Amino acid sequence: MTQQQVALCERLKRLGYEKNKQLRMYGEEFDLISDPITIGDHLYVVDAIERKSKSFRRVRIPLPIINMARQDARAA
Repeated sequence: MTQQQVALCERLKRLGYEKNKQLRMYGEEFDLISDPITIGDHLYVVDAIERKSKSFRRVRIPLPIINMARQDARAA
């Protein structure tokens, strides 16, 4: 991972996309079991357990959230 990707993952964690957090995305509730993972410059995911079905999912972090984290980095 590049320094920029590491920094963006840290910003995403501050936005709530981190291990042991709960959140609602795509109309479903998830318990996160990993910190953000980068799979490229524009693809960031988290491993999660869907609360309703208890199934494992690798969930993509929405692009608007990634863009917000990038803008936050530029402003800092």
